Amino acid sequence: MFNKFIHYSLLCCLLCTAPLLQASTQSLDTDLRKRLIEAINDSQSFKDKYAAEVWLTDMSLRMRRYVKNKDERITILKVLHEEATRANLDPELVLAVIQIESAFDRFAISSVGARGLMQVMPFWLKEIGKPHENMFDIRVNLRMGCTILRYYLDKEKNDKTKALARYNGSVGKRKYPDKVFKALHRRWYRQ
Repeated sequence: MFNKFIHYSLLCCLLCTAPLLQASTQSLDTDLRKRLIEAINDSQSFKDKYAAEVWLTDMSLRMRRYVKNKDERITILKVLHEEATRANLDPELVLAVIQIESAFDRFAISSVGARGLMQVMPFWLKEIGKPHENMFDIRVNLRMGCTILRYYLDKEKNDKTKALARYNGSVGKRKYPDKVFKALHRRWYRQ
């Protein structure tokens, strides 16, 4: 029963996101809706324990500038790796997006109301009748954000610059994608 509630809650949260600039003029794309529903029922984790330990230790050390508590860092990293892998994204790209979006503040709220690690817009919650869903839940936020980012990468034929601009609501501009790429290459790619 609890798992059904979690799955239903995640579905409701996932259906509540859309890019900031397109939100008022566009209903949810049916393909995006389908992907979000599929995301609710999919789950993956590290396939190799050693690789997990190496990656988690390495990324935890890189993240400690942003998140002081080691247990919280590991929790974020485990969920992030699972959700990025599920969405067929490089976990390091997701780390870079989070660095730019919220600086790893899971309770961040932007000036326009975007919430959580990946700064997902909550305005759809009212539209689907679920205004009390928790947009700050790490798994909910990362699942929505990763699914949406993957959708934009597919829509833009894996052009990361265009997909990141869509994710940020700045279609046609390079400022946001360039910030993400800079963070990706300076902090998150293995050296």
